[in-house]
Amino acid sequence: MQEVLSTQDLAPTSRARAARLVTSEGFQRVVVGLILLNAVTLGLETSDTVMAGFGPVLEFIDGALLLLFTAELALRIFAFRGRFFRDPWGIFDLLVIGISWAPSGGDLAVLRSLRVLRVLRLLSVVPSLRNVVGAMLAALPGMGSIVLLMGLMFYVSGVMATKLFGESVPEKFGSLGDSIFTLFQLMTLEGWVDDIVKPALENHPWALLFFIPFIVISTFVVLNLFLGVIVESIQTLRETRESADAGAAQAATDAAASAAHADSGMLLSELRALRAEVAALRAERG
Repeated sequence: MQEVLSTQDLAPTSRARAARLVTSEGFQRVVVGLILLNAVTLGLETSDTVMAGFGPVLEFIDGALLLLFTAELALRIFAFRGRFFRDPWGIFDLLVIGISWAPSGGDLAVLRSLRVLRVLRLLSVVPSLRNVVGAMLAALPGMGSIVLLMGLMFYVSGVMATKLFGESVPEKFGSLGDSIFTLFQLMTLEGWVDDIVKPALENHPWALLFFIPFIVISTFVVLNLFLGVIVESIQTLRETRESADAGAAQAATDAAASAAHADSGMLLSELRALRAEVAALRAERG
């Protein structure tokens, strides 16, 4: 019975120590360093020359790093238990490490290339990267409206371009699908003058009246709307966290002031009691 009690007493202490370890700044720096080392080794494995000279060494390092990442993940699960599986970043790390352990031979050889996903664990380890990802996820509803607007604009412009330039430039605007793809290339400004605009201008001198407004709206307006939504989301998230930190600091200040007031009241009560005793003693002597 004594042995069971000692084991039960030891378990929470061990989990607390593990939690303090995995959340410590030094431990996080080591994990970041290992992830960066893994990123370098995975990049070197793409070179045939490097693999010919150091292939076994790189494979050994990759296997050792996978074991270390697995041990780190197991330590976090031991420390936090159920809370680990309620954390989206914990599930993300678990999936990334699980994919790395999947067999990579035969038909599953493509999974070997997915080992590079371990580099994405920087998103869950570095707080600033987590903040950016959180802001982007929070911006998805607003971005969805912009995507809908862009899709509507591409569809309407694609139909117009097909009817206007389909016969003269069939390789670019021969069908609705070709027109939408060409308009997407036009939005990226990749070879838009020589490949798209000039062939259309040969038969339609007024074609710039269609292409220039489309470029202005799609490239300089709609894409900047995406950036605006993301920046606003990051700013809102930052203000929310600053407000939460300020609220916590104010609560701590109020608690300290309340405690000091309580101590002052207690001291005042003791002084009054002492004065009453002194007055009673003087009355007895008198």
